[in-house]
Amino acid sequence: MSALLLGPDGPRVGVAEGSERPGEATIALRLGGVCATDLELCKGYMGFTGVLGHEFVGEVVDHPESAWIGRRVVGDINASCGECPTCLAGRPTHCPSRTVLGILGRDGAFQHHFQLPAGNLHVVPAGVSDEAAVFVEPLAAALEILDQVHVRPTDRVVVLGLGRLGQLCARVLALTGAQVSGVGRGGRGVDRLPHGISGVSLEQADALAGADLVVDCTGHKDGLALATRLLRPRGTLVLKTTVHDTGAVPVTPWVIDELRIVGSRCGPFAPALRLLASGLVDPTPLIDGERSLSDGVAALEEAARTGVIKVVLRP
Repeated sequence: MSALLLGPDGPRVGVAEGSERPGEATIALRLGGVCATDLELCKGYMGFTGVLGHEFVGEVVDHPESAWIGRRVVGDINASCGECPTCLAGRPTHCPSRTVLGILGRDGAFQHHFQLPAGNLHVVPAGVSDEAAVFVEPLAAALEILDQVHVRPTDRVVVLGLGRLGQLCARVLALTGAQVSGVGRGGRGVDRLPHGISGVSLEQADALAGADLVVDCTGHKDGLALATRLLRPRGTLVLKTTVHDTGAVPVTPWVIDELRIVGSRCGPFAPALRLLASGLVDPTPLIDGERSLSDGVAALEEAARTGVIKVVLRP
């Protein structure tokens, strides 16, 4: 059965050769989403080889508890040991021996069947479509910002990069009542922002200087410098970008302006599912294309094209 594999020569469709993990749940892929991280992995980020894919909605076909079989699920992508000091201190996503679905030491979801620890799974509510549920992982990542930073309704917030993750971050941050603006290179993605969120092109970004909070979702080495420039003194910079080429990092203004720098990665799935179930966030208009798993390489190429936000894969 087809799998979208990343090897030393780049991505290809082939047959996965990963070994089974006893005691874990087995999931049949229903829909997968191509992420900017997948594209960076193809450029050499993390040195990953194996099956790509960490955004998914699937159906449980095997589980230590039989009541789970047949349920539609999404899943936390970090598989931690649960026993080390880091895990016991409540930081399992930073477990030093963790594997990460389709990113670190674990084959991903872009195959007909894959595995995750049973405790990583979350049931998708009946009213949430597969097309919405496939966004749970990046929507959770957007919600992580609110776990890390207190965003006030009086704050001015700028989201840099209006691609896959930036669009979701803008939507989540707007729920706080803050004044949210998005910046898209060449104006890309501005027309995809919902009512109430303003958008400008990269060339107009300096007009947004003095922001209380800037979130870098550019996926570009120059994003960090622009984010630094737009912040007020003692403002907060949230880094969501994972990019293989980091370029020069402008750290001196961080000291002079006493900026708060927050790295932000994975987030909570339960509130992401609640947002989708309530309709407070509808990400489905962000889907630009759908391809079969056997056409996975073309899906990666399509996802990398200018102006494309989300491409999904069906087995």
